[in-house]
Amino acid sequence: MGNGTLKIRRIAIDTYHENVAYLHRECEIYRAEGFQALSKIQVSADSQRVLAVLNVVDDASIVGPDELGLSEQAYAQLNVEAASLVTVNHAEPPKSMDAVRRKINGERLSEEDFHEIARDIVESRYSKMEMAAFLVATGHNNLDRDELLFLTRSMLQSGERMDWHEALVADKHCIGGIPGNRTSMLVVPIVAAHGMLIPKTSSRAITSPAGTADTMEMLAEVNLPPEQLHHIVSHERGCLAWGGTAKLAPVDDMLISVERPLGIDSQGQMVASILSKKLAAGSTHLLIDIPVGPTAKVRHMGQALALRKLFEFVGDRLNVQLEVVITDGRQPIGLGIGPALEARDIMQVLENAPQAPADLRQKALQLAGRVLEFDPDVRGGHGYAIARDILDSGRALAKMNAIIQAQGAKQVDLHPGKLCHEVCAEENGVITSIDNFQMANIARLAGAPMDKRAGVDLLKKLGDNVGSGEILYRIHAEFPSDFKFAQNLAEQNNGYTIGTNAQILKPFVVF
Repeated sequence: MGNGTLKIRRIAIDTYHENVAYLHRECEIYRAEGFQALSKIQVSADSQRVLAVLNVVDDASIVGPDELGLSEQAYAQLNVEAASLVTVNHAEPPKSMDAVRRKINGERLSEEDFHEIARDIVESRYSKMEMAAFLVATGHNNLDRDELLFLTRSMLQSGERMDWHEALVADKHCIGGIPGNRTSMLVVPIVAAHGMLIPKTSSRAITSPAGTADTMEMLAEVNLPPEQLHHIVSHERGCLAWGGTAKLAPVDDMLISVERPLGIDSQGQMVASILSKKLAAGSTHLLIDIPVGPTAKVRHMGQALALRKLFEFVGDRLNVQLEVVITDGRQPIGLGIGPALEARDIMQVLENAPQAPADLRQKALQLAGRVLEFDPDVRGGHGYAIARDILDSGRALAKMNAIIQAQGAKQVDLHPGKLCHEVCAEENGVITSIDNFQMANIARLAGAPMDKRAGVDLLKKLGDNVGSGEILYRIHAEFPSDFKFAQNLAEQNNGYTIGTNAQILKPFVVF
């Protein structure tokens, strides 16, 4: 190629929220410009440009000396035809990294600092290493409440905002940390059946065995473009979709792509992530669920109250009517942990099946009742009874089926993974504690959420009597390697403690 141009080649590699470019080591431009592997480059074609991290290739079958390869995401962003001519230049380092370095040194950042960081991240100027540096610098309570407000506002302004043209747009969100706690998939059809607008857009799991989007995907399509979301919500008054396709607070999605493999989930980032996403989705009224328990994300009442104040401070300044409830987080909610098993529990509750998990039903009704009380026509304290009537009458099931059809129903098979291992009690007694963190880890090692039929199926909960040799839970997996990892972890620590009734820790709070 002449004039310093290269032909574009699409490289079918999903680099997950990171633009990657591929140059052959013998490329004349590569040698002349002194590019180095993992440096950032700017790729330009007419008025289009993308920034990408450079990988160097020695195999001409991947990319030739006269070509520039682009990963799937980078190719889609550049939006040109294959074999189009492009130019390649060094990318300027993101100026906002100076602010990140100042934060690492313990300085307080301004609102403009956060806006510049968000802008550089959404324009792909940050590599994943640089995003990790930002996450670590702002993690572990290193943000004061004003910085948290600045971060939330910057994330909110990084993408699109939905406008439903209604005065009351409800939503509900749990901060996570409790396996199986899939109450949103019950709250949405109950509230929508009442007639309130509740467009639920969810992230996929970050550090858990399943998120709402992962579980709903067992039943219906969740990757929906904004136009289709608007159409569904206008007809059904609700949806249960993945928020990524709507470009809502895209900085959040890019940071989550780094948080997930690192297992980072700091409180400041969590508040900013939740509120930026909910406000971008057009919410005006929001219920936040903070479970508290010895193995939950939030382990002490003081920590829960401090977190509630943070949510209320930021929510108040961003003009969302926000209510925070503190709930019992001593054990998993429901019986299934993992997308297929959790979807099974959801449908059993909606169908009013006798085997439906009672704790999941009860918590969902309590939360739905609180959301219904955002409606000025519902008197305080009456929401629970209305929610129960909607569920018991079958109206919630009918609404869920209508939402599933509108989003695109899938062929439903909620049987768990074919590989099964039973974990049994080693003594007689009463279940005195269940380790949320350990149960989530076992389910994740079994393959959840990537393998939707993997996970853990609980047979015993807090306060249940158990005999030696009786089954506590079953591990399900699709692949032998995952199955073995999960088995080994359960053998080291099965997550259950057996003792007497007197040893059961009382809940920190009664809903």
